[in-house]
Amino acid sequence: MKKFFYYINNKVLIKAANLNTANISIKIIAGIIITKFIAIFIGPEGMALIGNLRNFLSTIQSIAIAGLYDGVVKLIDKCKNNFTELTSTLSTVFYFGFFSSILLAFLCYYNAEYINGLIFLNNNYTYVIETMALVLPFYALNMFVFSIMNGFSKYRILLVINIIGQILGLLVTLLLIKQENIDGALIAVVITPALSLLITIVGIAFRKSFMSSINITNIKFSVLKNLSPFMIMALVTSIALPIVYIIIRNYLIAEIGIKEAGYWTAVTRVSDYYLMFINSLMALYILPRFSEINTREEFRKEVFSFYKTVLPIFAVLLGIIYLSRSLLVNLLFTEEFRPVEDLFGYQILGDFIRVMSMVIAYQFLAKKMFAHFIIIEVFLFIIMYVSSVYLIDIFGLKGAVMGHCLSYFMHFGIILLIFGSSLFGVINDKGIDDF
Repeated sequence: MKKFFYYINNKVLIKAANLNTANISIKIIAGIIITKFIAIFIGPEGMALIGNLRNFLSTIQSIAIAGLYDGVVKLIDKCKNNFTELTSTLSTVFYFGFFSSILLAFLCYYNAEYINGLIFLNNNYTYVIETMALVLPFYALNMFVFSIMNGFSKYRILLVINIIGQILGLLVTLLLIKQENIDGALIAVVITPALSLLITIVGIAFRKSFMSSINITNIKFSVLKNLSPFMIMALVTSIALPIVYIIIRNYLIAEIGIKEAGYWTAVTRVSDYYLMFINSLMALYILPRFSEINTREEFRKEVFSFYKTVLPIFAVLLGIIYLSRSLLVNLLFTEEFRPVEDLFGYQILGDFIRVMSMVIAYQFLAKKMFAHFIIIEVFLFIIMYVSSVYLIDIFGLKGAVMGHCLSYFMHFGIILLIFGSSLFGVINDKGIDDF
């Protein structure tokens, strides 16, 4: 436990926790306020449609940047003192991301009616998809510059820019929702990421010496080869889960009703808020620590240390959320969302199991077990879809959260099977180096 808090205080907080804590806190506060506005001005039906659009936008944004963000940050951190290698990395990633985002924007714009049918069903919001296509390249450019600044550890600048971007996005969203209701909310979803253009402007001004070195002649396909594992993993995770959510939500709309789909979207939004903090903590601590350790004994100690120190606190937090779910519905939503109370139990239990599983699963990333990671993730999403649809047919709306819980329970079981010998096997005096 002392080792855990030492690492957090001396390595994590100094480097990035201020950025993450402030940014996530503002993101959660902004999300809560926006959720309240949606509940008041639009209702459960609008919540469902906005949920589909958010999931689709998340998928498109991930494809637009080709899953490059995390890999770029790591590459820049390694080669930032080698100007030649750095310019090759920046040039390759910039042009690859630029052309992929432009191509994707064209595809979305000229297939807007088809996409509208997939995510909005019988509602016609084709212009929202067209607007999203127009701003998509700006999002990709923002993320590119963001990754450069993050790679150079410019956390204070990123913190200020993120805070400004979050506040600006919140004000624009609230204004659009109040003025245009559902239309305003949908437009806000697709344009607020592009409002972070301030990140691009400040980033380019701050690192203009490096930006001027970006040239198409510096492209090296070996850079993409080095980034390909990160790209594949990021794309699998960021594309599959939102698509599964859209399919499940559409199934709820078709079989039960759009209001019920809005209730399910509401409880998943609450889930997203508290998971932001725990996910950030694991990314800052677990992944770097697992990259450092070389024996099963160390791996076992780190996993059980996290279980003993952080999980009990997280469990208490989830318990408080469950007991105060009636108050939360009043604060976050309206009286019309009262059925959401019945969904908290299985959602919270599933999230707790999800965190237990993710702690161990970070070993896939730390030890570059890319194939294992992709197979397990794909299995999770298939099980989530099949179990949710099956349980919805039997239990109605509650079947959606029951499927969420069951899928992560099965995911955790498979993770334990893979790492069972490392966690529970006999370890000799010297430790075992082979995972």
